[in-house]
Amino acid sequence: MKFDSSAPVGVFDSGVGGLSVLQHIHQALPHEKLVYVADSSFAPYGDKTSHEILKRSIAITDFLLSQDIKAVVVACNTATAAAISHMRQLYPDLIVVGIEPGLKPAALLSKTKKVGVLATLSTIQSDKYQRLRVQLNEETGVEFFSQACVGLVEQIEKKEVDADQIRSLLQHYLPPLLNAKVDTLVLGCTHYPFVADFIHEFISAYTDDSKLIRLVDTGKAVATRLQHLLADRLLITSESGTPAITAYTGGNSETLKHAFTEWIHIPEEQLSISTFLI
Repeated sequence: MKFDSSAPVGVFDSGVGGLSVLQHIHQALPHEKLVYVADSSFAPYGDKTSHEILKRSIAITDFLLSQDIKAVVVACNTATAAAISHMRQLYPDLIVVGIEPGLKPAALLSKTKKVGVLATLSTIQSDKYQRLRVQLNEETGVEFFSQACVGLVEQIEKKEVDADQIRSLLQHYLPPLLNAKVDTLVLGCTHYPFVADFIHEFISAYTDDSKLIRLVDTGKAVATRLQHLLADRLLITSESGTPAITAYTGGNSETLKHAFTEWIHIPEEQLSISTFLI
């Protein structure tokens, strides 16, 4: 399979969460064409089986390949855990970049050797996550406290984030981690950076040491990895200017447009949004 440097990069997630990754990609590679798929009709991935998530990931990647992409970014922790190894076997010539859970950088940052992880239940229960957690614990002595945030993705997927509902969920999920004296929190789902302000607000109200607790968001590392892989294959575009971003959604196009324009500040005139049905 031969790829063209002028071809777009495909990015997908169960919904709007992957925009937290696309934002970093757009900043690092501003001249690249991007095609984004929000699989909102199947969201959230966090309560689906690994087999179901794998089937969706393959279907979406096949759709993106029909758009002549040169690389695909799985901008979802849950889908990465369930599907990334199978995807790399199925598409050996395609650049496939996934989301790492963020445990390794968090372990390096932690002074207390206690790290909290906010993630979906699917991510926490995945073999990939559990293997990495055990490996890093043995190598570094860092203890990881995992918290499945059921319902948080669904709230973030709404067009207008309901502050009261977000705060209510965080009041349930954050105290066990803060009581364990973690000094680092991994945002183990690409949706969660969009409520980072709420997390900081809760930590500040809950503990006197709020400034000592750092949040780990791996979106920037994904963009850097993609940039290196494209450069290695001479696939960085030589075209200049700011290309339009093409987006597809299985849900409400207005919801996705709102997330693009209000959350990551992509001008509406740079967007083309269509319905995605498979």
